[in-house]
Amino acid sequence: MSGQERIVVIGAGAFGTALAAVIALEGRHPVTLVGRDPSLMSDLRDDRVHNASLPGVPLPDALEFSAEPDAIGEASLVLFAMPSQAQADAARHYGPYLAKDAVVVTCAKGIDKSSGRLLTEVLEADLPHHPVAVLSGPGFAADIARGLPTAMALAAPDQALAERLANALSGRTFRLYASTDRIGVQLGGALKNVLAIACGIVEGAGLGDSARAALISRGLAEMSRLVEAMGGRADTVRGLSGLGDLVLTGTSHQSRNLRFGISLGHGEPADTVGGPLVEGAFAASVAAQLGQKLSVELPITDAVAAIIDGRLDIRSAMERLMTRPITTE
Repeated sequence: MSGQERIVVIGAGAFGTALAAVIALEGRHPVTLVGRDPSLMSDLRDDRVHNASLPGVPLPDALEFSAEPDAIGEASLVLFAMPSQAQADAARHYGPYLAKDAVVVTCAKGIDKSSGRLLTEVLEADLPHHPVAVLSGPGFAADIARGLPTAMALAAPDQALAERLANALSGRTFRLYASTDRIGVQLGGALKNVLAIACGIVEGAGLGDSARAALISRGLAEMSRLVEAMGGRADTVRGLSGLGDLVLTGTSHQSRNLRFGISLGHGEPADTVGGPLVEGAFAASVAAQLGQKLSVELPITDAVAAIIDGRLDIRSAMERLMTRPITTE
């Protein structure tokens, strides 16, 4: 990378705030966190802590805050860190303020429910004159914000841009690996949420650690099949954005998707335990539809979607998975 980047992170939730903080802490580039709530942004500026999302984690003095959309106007790198289902609206809202040469990076892990498209496709449709990259991988907001060692993947349309972005955003505790497989990186991030719900269901229903291990390994096979069918690379699935993120969110109780699955495993209905707010709940039905459209077998994904929708109970789902025709691994 040559020269200094001006970086804006849009989305003042836990993940967006953590990204902005860890990048600003390095002091190599000016960083601004942009959100739509003027009161929140004022509090963050004055208090230097996000009490709602990252309590007890101080935010660096170098980090700037704004509720004004024109704050992104001079940025060379703009990170979209709002939830996946809000990315299209954010692109339309902030698009007119982007600098002519700005690069956009989606940092959400999901598939657009209304269109069934990957988030890079959604952003490219609304921002056709800007390159769109994706950041994904195993990283909880609290760990990133506290400066705990974290590695993720950064995929862009070409290798030179991927390396430029990875260099600009990486630091002493936050390391990015460059990739050109945007499809594989995005599907890994979306499907691991679905599989984390499955792992939670197993835990909540008391089905044992062996069942969780089976779900992780066979879920990885589902990921690979869908990634290849959509034009991505299977080796990406074995990296940070696939296997790495699946292991993290399928085993740690910091994972909202895992906790949601545990509640389902206890027999609680999806709509009473936060289903509408969980990324994996959106991704499950969309991924299942993609599998049907592309004739790709996704039995675990299908089962999770059916359980969330109330079309299948957990015992029946387990029996269906365990009695599938025997195949080679």
